[in-house]
Amino acid sequence: MTHDPHFDDAHSAGEAKRAVREGLGVALATSAYGISFGALAVASGLDVWQTCVLSLVMFTGGSQFAFVGIVGAGGLAAGSSAIASAALLGVRNVAYGIRMSPVIGTGFWRRAVAAQFTIDESTAVSLAQKTRHARTLGFWVTGIGIYIGWNLSTLAGALLGDVLGDPRAYGLDAAAAAAFLALLWPRLRARQPIVVGVAAAVVATVLTPVLMPGLPVIIAAAVAIVVGWTNWLGRDDKTPAAEPDDVAEREGLP
Repeated sequence: MTHDPHFDDAHSAGEAKRAVREGLGVALATSAYGISFGALAVASGLDVWQTCVLSLVMFTGGSQFAFVGIVGAGGLAAGSSAIASAALLGVRNVAYGIRMSPVIGTGFWRRAVAAQFTIDESTAVSLAQKTRHARTLGFWVTGIGIYIGWNLSTLAGALLGDVLGDPRAYGLDAAAAAAFLALLWPRLRARQPIVVGVAAAVVATVLTPVLMPGLPVIIAAAVAIVVGWTNWLGRDDKTPAAEPDDVAEREGLP
């Protein structure tokens, strides 16, 4: 982040407004597909209260979609696989927490509350800002906005689930896959991530017909971890391209 007080004095108001505007926009867009989660969760066998509690407590869309998807495919017998898959997807939030620590600041309760709102979107909006105040504001506005909107839309989707009928008729079952693809696509810029993505997809596709729901995803993730840990195929990649101008590291944020 910049240490020039004149920059903050001159631009803090504009940066703050920008952070709020971006945070609210992302919150509105992200909250909208909570309706699909609510409908899919009910269609997978959860009742309205179970669906709502899942959003209130878990609050990480990818893990929630993975959980209900596996439960819907395998029933209660697949519960352990569903939990493992959801937890595996949620591990990324630990990395976000480490990255956001300087932005959140100190204090046990402050960090404890912030942990619930540390997700893909709140991290992205925060790190896109140029001043410390704007980053902090962007994080809280985005995180709290999505939390409120996501839970309201989850409730709406769960209540409308029976009225809507089969979520697949509206393409709602594709919402999770689309969200994951949107997260993955920007990272496919070098040989190693492309090979990892293709290999994990092939492994999951081959194992899906023969293993319990959820296990193919876990095994595919293990393949990706092994390749990344050994840096297989990564040594020959050229020096990574320079980061976009809106990445916060250029301002000195760890």
